[in-house]
Amino acid sequence: MAFLEFNNISKGYPGVQALSGISFSVEKGAVHGLMGENGAGKSTLIRVLSGDQSADTGSILLDSEEQNYRSVRDAFHAGVIVIHQELQLVPELTVAENLWLGRFPGKAGIIDSRTLVETVRARLEEIGIDVDPTAKVSALSIGARQMVEIAKAVMLEARVIALDEPTSSLSSRESEILFSLIERLKTKGTVILYVSHRLDEIFRLCDSLTVLRDGKLAAHHPKIAETTRDQIIAEMVGREISNIWGWRERPLGPPRLDVNDLSGRKLATPVGFSVRQGEILGFFGLIGAGRSEMARLLYGADHRHNGSVSIDGVTILPNDPKASINAGMVLCPEDRKFDGIIQGRSIEENIAISSRRHFSPLGILSPKKEAAVADRFIAKLRVRTPSRKQDIINLSGGNQQKVILGRWLSEQGVKVLVIDEPTRGIDVGAKSEIYEILYELAASGMAIIVISSELPEVMGISDRILVMCQGRVAADIPRSEFDERRILTAALPDKNAAGTI
Repeated sequence: MAFLEFNNISKGYPGVQALSGISFSVEKGAVHGLMGENGAGKSTLIRVLSGDQSADTGSILLDSEEQNYRSVRDAFHAGVIVIHQELQLVPELTVAENLWLGRFPGKAGIIDSRTLVETVRARLEEIGIDVDPTAKVSALSIGARQMVEIAKAVMLEARVIALDEPTSSLSSRESEILFSLIERLKTKGTVILYVSHRLDEIFRLCDSLTVLRDGKLAAHHPKIAETTRDQIIAEMVGREISNIWGWRERPLGPPRLDVNDLSGRKLATPVGFSVRQGEILGFFGLIGAGRSEMARLLYGADHRHNGSVSIDGVTILPNDPKASINAGMVLCPEDRKFDGIIQGRSIEENIAISSRRHFSPLGILSPKKEAAVADRFIAKLRVRTPSRKQDIINLSGGNQQKVILGRWLSEQGVKVLVIDEPTRGIDVGAKSEIYEILYELAASGMAIIVISSELPEVMGISDRILVMCQGRVAADIPRSEFDERRILTAALPDKNAAGTI
């Protein structure tokens, strides 16, 4: 029997119809997949479910009772919790404080700190999440923050939990903990709405599936076992995609980027490598292996203890991102919300903010040129937006990622592109487009470093892979020798010998 029902849900914003007559239902104790390209309407639908947005038409029923949310609090009291892709934690509070937020234990206005911490510690241990309840959220990795969000929903014993790209920041071990939790929640009758672009997870976890495209219902599969991966991809993008990676061999030039004895925070030993003109070098490793930290040291965003970085033989000043940009190196960071987008600003400003210095003589901005740059990359990267003036925070996570990429592609004279988790939260159609862009840039002579926690992605698009483990480079593997078992073995801490190539 249906427990969660969407009946004719429509929602529009100025210049765009986000949802048009969406109707489907989910049975009690079922995991229901929700898929679609970025901008298809998935995030809008779960915002309506969470009470964050009100539908223009239609209704939501829980256990046959119509819900009339006026706020997120109303949905919360009805037993609905949404864990967004962009996390909603308070960075300067502890893990325990975040999990008790709004309902702290205590009397007469005095918080019982011991109960607050010990209750959370016990529940985290029960769930299998290894996080210190007294740690500030700001000190945690993105993956650990994601696990804290998930723990919150479990502790609150919600009737409906919507998970938006829940494994995008998780390690394999953390993902397995999440999958076990989902199975446990199913046995309790909890409805799970599972939003993901990862088909392996959809087929492993979900009982049923709904596909959205351009704000409309593209397909509904009451039994996911009766469909196929190719069929779902075609329903998502409106066309067949036979080879998502599309890798092709290209001529490589001399070394463009040289890194020697790079050392800093979270690097156990100095790191050295080079990237040739036209080469895509993949970095793979488990969460905490030091991949992102290496990229930030390379770019100058974090303090370098020692070592040198040069492009085309010219050494770059350390600890200075501006010097890196002027030398031709740019970084698309792992955490787009905190380190990438500029919230409260338009898409146009987010794209043009770096390159505007090239067409702003005497510091005078050129709105016409900024608009032209923004329009060019909105079109090239297929950013789904009604206007370049749209606040970037209103875009889906995948479209925000495209805007950040557009910002750096609009720079002049880029020689080295470092891109961390390039397709996190991005649909299969947009992934293939971004890969094509990377191949085009490589073919032009750019040296590209791709950091990804998705092994199929790293293997699919890289010419060579460096595997990191516990702050060391554990293996350097050319494409002709790619082997999943070999790469994973090098990435596992208990399998590495001395941590050298």
